[in-house]
Amino acid sequence: MGFYVLRRLLALIPTLFIASVIAFTVVRLVPGDVLDLMLSENVYSSGAPEDRAQLEQALGLDKPLYQQYLHWAGDALQGDLGKSLWRNTPVTGEIAARLDVTLELGILALLIALAIGLPIGIFAAVRQETLGDHIGRTFSILALAMPNFWLGTLVVILPALWWGWSPPNELVPFFENPLENLKTFLLPSLILGTSLSAVIMRMTRTMMLEVLRQDYIRTAWAKGLRERRVVLMHAVKNAMIPVITLVGILVPILFGGTVIIEQIFRLPGLGQLLLEAVSTRDYPVITGVFLVTGVVVMLVNLLVDLCYGYLDPKVRYDR
Repeated sequence: MGFYVLRRLLALIPTLFIASVIAFTVVRLVPGDVLDLMLSENVYSSGAPEDRAQLEQALGLDKPLYQQYLHWAGDALQGDLGKSLWRNTPVTGEIAARLDVTLELGILALLIALAIGLPIGIFAAVRQETLGDHIGRTFSILALAMPNFWLGTLVVILPALWWGWSPPNELVPFFENPLENLKTFLLPSLILGTSLSAVIMRMTRTMMLEVLRQDYIRTAWAKGLRERRVVLMHAVKNAMIPVITLVGILVPILFGGTVIIEQIFRLPGLGQLLLEAVSTRDYPVITGVFLVTGVVVMLVNLLVDLCYGYLDPKVRYDR
């Protein structure tokens, strides 16, 4: 197990290198120039070529792109992701200050998705073609059909128009007041989790139907075991490997969803920081957010791979 984890961690190095090159170069291909934005907002600037050259040199953007990347990558290896072009604040500090908000939102949304999707998927498979199965499948189709941003916008606007109530947006640290903290995160995480639960529910139902038709399940039924024991002890565990794989695939989608949801509910997380950075062409911030998000996604997928050994005894990590 230890050798397998070490091998996987070493495999992350080239992946992170490629991801950092893509993130560093692609953001600079976005139409619009940060120099033009800064000069247009500076009332004391005449916009002369000399002012532009001086600003470009001050920001370090006058060097070739590969030199900029090598300088940035060298600092990143030491934990320094550069400074914001607009605020001159360390990018590492800005990301650290907002990472907990995005992580809490993502973890709560994922827990809600699992809490909704797994029981409904298992029940729909065990009671196939019954009223409960049809209700569960209808719920999943509805959840898939409703985009997060549309549902989030309705939740914010309609209660404010009808009852003068808005979702709480004052962020209270969890360890200071857990109840108030969860009140702030409840609605955005519920909206994010509902759409993910539909995907998990459909995959769980499909895999459970396949497992329930296996010979060893028929043998368990023939031995007179109770339904709860057959389903929970023999079927669910074997049906969970594709579902766990799906959860790993959903994590990047979950991070993408937080970008919009944080903006709608005014949560100061990485998504809001990324949108602000994109609108101002703050290249170091954009690259830093992409890199940190990539690391989190890779670590989550590593955990997913490690779960296979627990769910399936045939999986070995000693090769």
